[in-house]
Amino acid sequence: MNHEKARRTISGWLMLPLLIVVEVLLVYAIYSTIATDGPAWRIVAGAILLAVTGLLFVGLFTVNPNDAKALLLLGRYVGTVKEAGFHWANPLLTKKRVSLRVRNFESSRLKVNDHDGNPIEIASVVVWRVVDTFDALFEVDDYAHYVQVQSEGALRTLAAQYPFDAHIEGEVSLRGDTLAIADRLKGELQERLAHAGVEVLEARINHLAYAPEIAAAMLQRQQAGAIIAARQRIVEGAVGMVETALEMLASRNVIELDDERKAAMVSNLLVVLCGDRSPQPIVNTGTIYH
Repeated sequence: MNHEKARRTISGWLMLPLLIVVEVLLVYAIYSTIATDGPAWRIVAGAILLAVTGLLFVGLFTVNPNDAKALLLLGRYVGTVKEAGFHWANPLLTKKRVSLRVRNFESSRLKVNDHDGNPIEIASVVVWRVVDTFDALFEVDDYAHYVQVQSEGALRTLAAQYPFDAHIEGEVSLRGDTLAIADRLKGELQERLAHAGVEVLEARINHLAYAPEIAAAMLQRQQAGAIIAARQRIVEGAVGMVETALEMLASRNVIELDDERKAAMVSNLLVVLCGDRSPQPIVNTGTIYH
């Protein structure tokens, strides 16, 4: 619920010259009364009015662009002035400044466990601003500190819900689905920070890594996965090349091979194509069967 109320004020540029004129007239009236030996009550009344007019100057205040002033009267919230400029309001009002500018918060590197239980390091950047001055000032103790604590709490919760890397096709992971994770983090933060009158403009992960104690092991795991994937591609290509070679030999009647010799030829070709080292050629000086 939005508790903020807009407060209308009088222009300070109108009140300032008016108060100065009243002050000058009162000083002149007191001086004239003293010079003409007038009654004492006029002097006392003029002094009281002069003090009251001086108190009215306290009601003058300014609001900078993208700033706001929350006004309180004897502990009661009466409204917020967001319009930039020179204003005058009741001098008994207490004015609390709230910045409406866009701010950045970069969390520290948190060490948490992902969904698979692996220790990881994660950090985020949150872009936010105050949109409700009442909630920011009176619903939480310190809204800037509240943003910091809730941002780190939301990041810990999010990191525990997803694995660092996806092990199943279509699975959402912290490293592989950065946009989806950023949207989820923003939604989680907005839900938490709405109580403080804060709007989350952007939230994203700016650091993600395995914890140092398992980084080497996870690197070997990633390398092994890459090698397996590469081998699978190599085998698929090699099988296609062998199949093409046999079909071409048969279609052009280059040589006729029985099943046993075809199996030997396929075996030799696969060894040559799939091996991780250059093959050593052997020249057959006999027949194909000896």
